[in-house]
Amino acid sequence: MLREATRRAGVVPNAAYRHFANRDALVAAVRAAALGELAACMEREIAARLKAAGSDPTAIAHARFQGVGIGYLRFAREETGLFLTAFSRPAIGHELTKDPARAGPGGLDPFELLGTALDALLAAGRLLPERRPGAEHLAWSAVHGMAHLSIDGPLRRLTDDEADAFGTRLVEMVERGLR
Repeated sequence: MLREATRRAGVVPNAAYRHFANRDALVAAVRAAALGELAACMEREIAARLKAAGSDPTAIAHARFQGVGIGYLRFAREETGLFLTAFSRPAIGHELTKDPARAGPGGLDPFELLGTALDALLAAGRLLPERRPGAEHLAWSAVHGMAHLSIDGPLRRLTDDEADAFGTRLVEMVERGLR
């Protein structure tokens, strides 16, 4: 991985270590950048859906939640290498630190975007308060599972249209299940 990255950058493999303390720090930086790209993709999907949502708080909350899930799935299919890098196992300690590189242009990382979408569903009355705690983990698990199945599982042969349709159904099912 490092050799390929430095080859593409036009530098020798050891050059990367002039900027990072060790391999774990380098991998953490790449991982954070991949998460930032994921967040940016999710934000673009949210923005596109918000344009059609109008001013109704329920429609806005639905658009945010849909945008988070569909953006996540789209990124996994279109940027598979970055997606897999984003969720590679971090070195001990690196998964706990807050890193602005993990955020999209709006300043939130992918998990925070999901939390914000769930908070919007709660505020719109589309999520019961007692179902809010931990809802991020349930929603994330379902969408992340679909992402992996579409990358390297039995759903990998779906066309883009089929994958989009399955993804939309999954995100709608998760949203209904959270109510």
